[in-house]
This record gives sequence, C-alpha cells and structure tokens, in this order.
Amino acid sequence: MKGMVSNRSPDAAHDLDPRARQLLRTLIGRHIRDGEPVGSQTLARHAGLDVSPATIRNILADLEEVGLLSAPHTSSGRIPTAQGYRVFVDSLLQLKPLPEAEVARLRQQLPAGGGTQSLLGSASELVSAMTHFVGVVSVPKREQFAFRHIDFVALDGQRVMAIVVFADNEVQNRIVQGRRNYEPGELERVANYLNQNFAGRPLAEIRARLIHDMRDARSEMETLLSQSVELAEQALAPDGDDMLLAGQTRLIGVQDLSDLDRLRELFEAFARKREILQLLERTVQAPGVRIFIGEETGLAPLEGVSLVTAPYSAGGQVLGVLGVIGPTRMAYDRVIPVVQAAADVLGVALNPERTTP
Repeated sequence: MKGMVSNRSPDAAHDLDPRARQLLRTLIGRHIRDGEPVGSQTLARHAGLDVSPATIRNILADLEEVGLLSAPHTSSGRIPTAQGYRVFVDSLLQLKPLPEAEVARLRQQLPAGGGTQSLLGSASELVSAMTHFVGVVSVPKREQFAFRHIDFVALDGQRVMAIVVFADNEVQNRIVQGRRNYEPGELERVANYLNQNFAGRPLAEIRARLIHDMRDARSEMETLLSQSVELAEQALAPDGDDMLLAGQTRLIGVQDLSDLDRLRELFEAFARKREILQLLERTVQAPGVRIFIGEETGLAPLEGVSLVTAPYSAGGQVLGVLGVIGPTRMAYDRVIPVVQAAADVLGVALNPERTTP
C-alpha cells in the first residue's frame, strides 16, 4: 500500500503505552463493526490482553480524558471521538492491498481508451458500489489536455460552433460569439491553421502563442491570426471546474447519519458542489491517501462524515482526486485500499501507455 498523508500530528498516539494502543485499536474495530458503545467486559474478551476489567476501565478512563473516547449517557460503554479515529487511521490501522480479483474488476470496468468524462463517471460509480458510500471524483481542467483537432461551423447571426477534439478522446461543442459574420471559407482557413500549427499543444500555450505571433504578423497573415485569436480565445478557453458524485442515496438509512437536519445539510452541500470541490483541490498535490475525519474538513455539513481521497495521475501529471464520503464509523481498512487502487487504475485508463501497476 502507498502511504497515507495525515492531516494532523499523531502525538497522541506516541503518548500511549502498548496496552492503551491495543485497547483503542480493539475498541474502534468493534465499534466500526457493531455500531454500539464498547464496554470493558467486551474488551476483556477480545483485546488479547491479560489484564482485569478494572484495569481496562482505568485505561479507558485515561483515553477518554485525553479526548480519544467518549461515553454516551445511555451506556456504560465508550465510542471513539473524531480524534480517536484520527489516531486509529494514522498509527493503529493495519492495511492490506486490495485483493487482485477486485483490482481486476476495476481494470475491466475502467478500460483504457474511453473518453475522460465516461471514465470518471464510471470510477465514482465503482468506488460507491464497492464501499456502499458516496463516490466523488474531481474533473480535470480541460487546459491540462492538448487538443487534437478543431472545426468551426457557422450558426445564425455572428455565432459559430467550435467542435474541439481533445487528446484524451473527449469531444466538446462550444458556441463562440464572433464580432461579425464569418464565411465558411474563413472558418475553414482558421481551423486548418490551428490544426496544422497547434495540434498536440496545451490550450494555454496556444492562446499565448497566437497573441505573440499576431504582434509580429503583417497583411493577410495578420488577418488570419486576428480571426484565429478571436475564435480560439473562446473555443479553447478553460471550462469551469466540476466534480462527479455517485451513490448519495446510500447515506440514507446509515445508522450514524440518522439526523434528518444534518443529512439535509449534507445533501445540500452535494448539490452546491463548490465547498466539496475546494476540499478535494486541497488534496491534489498530496501523494497517497488523504483522510479528513469530521470537523477536519472545515465544512459544517461534513462534520459527521469522513472523506478518503487519493490523487489520480496520467503522463506524470496529477489530473484530479478520487474519493469516498461516508460516516466516520466506516471500515477504513476496506475503504482506503479501494480508493487507492481505483485512483491507480483510473490513471492507467487515462494514459494507456503507462505500465499497468
């Protein structure tokens, strides 16, 4: 497994003796499995420690005092806090790679050579299905891809439709508003010029080069460049950031998310997308898996959930982030390998020349 990037210093874990670490690991594991507060009698049976229930109760009290556990009023048992989960995922969790059969399933359902948008949609659906939580993936900025071919078609008035084929097989139709009517022959000359001179180049480079060349051009070449700048500025302009979500309804009925007001706030955040997209962008340059637990997201609607993310790359360039949103009481040992493997397979699918991991 590739390493996880912590969002918080694991000092609390360093202060725990081996017995406390083992009890905390066992308690959180039981709570994730059963969803109930865990008492000292249960830990005495399952923690594998040769100590009395009284000693266990004392250790649990110490863990509660340092903020890693809390005791619900209705039970003598304890549950982990967000800080307790943080210590658990940072230093107590034992991870194994995703089984090869499941990696093969990911490769089969994320085949190389498909369009980027289709692959991203499939990836978010897959991680949602495999974890039973919400799958989320940020869409790469279009300017990260070179364009392969462009055509222009005159529409009504001064409007022109640009048909842009990108190097990742995506095709986008964009409406361009010209300053005057364009004849079909003019549009063909502009398209030929752009295809012959700029195919395979990133969009930002094309715009800069066109403006630079126009300053040095004369006579009819200046006219062609002027037309190219006007049409290309809009046809090849960056589009808005976005993300794809899948499986939001899987959170309905989750035991830990039964508060309807909190659930409504969460779904409203899904609909707005903006805050969650900003959170994903914070993780783009962090290698490996990144985990936000509860209030660590900095977003009030997400205080009751965790977000597990990993960046996906193609051609040595990070394109975006794939992740899972679910309750803080999730099986991290299951979710983390799924997210990491899906990000790796998605990167290969977007860049078939790369060696399969």
